[in-house]
Amino acid sequence: MIEWLLIPAAYLLGSISSAIIVCRVMGLPDPRAEGSGNPGATNVMRIGGKKAATITLLGDMLKGLIPVLLAQILDVGPVILSAVVLAAFLGHLYPVFFGFAGGKGVATSFGVLLGANWMLGLAVGLTWFVVYKLFKISSLSALVGATLAPFYVYLIMGMQPLVYVAALIAVILIWRHKTNIQRLLAGEEK
Repeated sequence: MIEWLLIPAAYLLGSISSAIIVCRVMGLPDPRAEGSGNPGATNVMRIGGKKAATITLLGDMLKGLIPVLLAQILDVGPVILSAVVLAAFLGHLYPVFFGFAGGKGVATSFGVLLGANWMLGLAVGLTWFVVYKLFKISSLSALVGATLAPFYVYLIMGMQPLVYVAALIAVILIWRHKTNIQRLLAGEEK
């Protein structure tokens, strides 16, 4: 029974906005009202610098990682594990504590995938790193990593519900990055 409680707990933990908290604590402007208006690490970098962005990135990653690791420790089945992964991710995108307006989900998606399987996190992380080294565009790196994540799940963990959840996360990340994609296609993405 307790394993089912992990799903709403993961959503609530995902709903904590690292960007908003970091900006408040560091005396920075609200990231929803500055820069791109996105409460994520990239926008925090614009308005507060590397230190604030790094803390935000780690916070967003950890809020995905922690509930999934807890699910692993409790040895829940693949269906509940997949639901916990999705709940933490959706909590970041649609946080109950911040009017259901959250970030794009890249760091949190990395955290949930890392929690599901360290080799999966390594594969996605290396993909991001290689694409970033080649093109120096963070959004492109995130989109390529997200797109390949379902294939990595299948190769590393076999066919299971997490393959479908990783595919859904990829679709959502692509949708959330639609303006970045438009800029990429126009050659204007920084």
